[in-house]
Amino acid sequence: MNYLDEIELKMEEAIETLEKRLTTVRAGRANPSMLSGIMVEYYGSPTPIASVANITVPEARQLFIKPFDKSTLKDIEKAIQEANLGINPTNNGEMIILTLPELTEESRREYVKQAKTMGEEAKIALRNIRQDGNAKIKADEMPEDQEKSLLEDVQNLINKYNKTVEDKIKEKENELMAV
Repeated sequence: MNYLDEIELKMEEAIETLEKRLTTVRAGRANPSMLSGIMVEYYGSPTPIASVANITVPEARQLFIKPFDKSTLKDIEKAIQEANLGINPTNNGEMIILTLPELTEESRREYVKQAKTMGEEAKIALRNIRQDGNAKIKADEMPEDQEKSLLEDVQNLINKYNKTVEDKIKEKENELMAV
């Protein structure tokens, strides 16, 4: 695999990571991925919530979490409260219901700020990938014009992926600010 393919692959992975992280930012609509980082204490070991329960979206602003084993209901409720999502779980004995409140202007702006921070972190990751790639290219003995051409190609790649990051953040911002 040549340098550019390797660098582009790493940059693709950075974009995928950003996309995954952006799904955890609440946009006023219920999304099962909001719960993706929550771990439930299940028989003594932390387990992802999706592994111990079925998560459904019956309405735009509601999540139903139905555990496979009813004995884990209290543990799931506790894990959601500890996750500090800003949502109070309702336990009806069968399942946990999460009702998302309407987003206020202030909370929307806060989520936009959070998304922009994630975008900046993705750009930093892209710059690190570029630096590593450039270092590998410079360390390799090759004609000067070939090296210069490769370095330009790497710069073009980072420009392309930075634009992708900006587009994704703008898209998320529009989604968050839509009332």
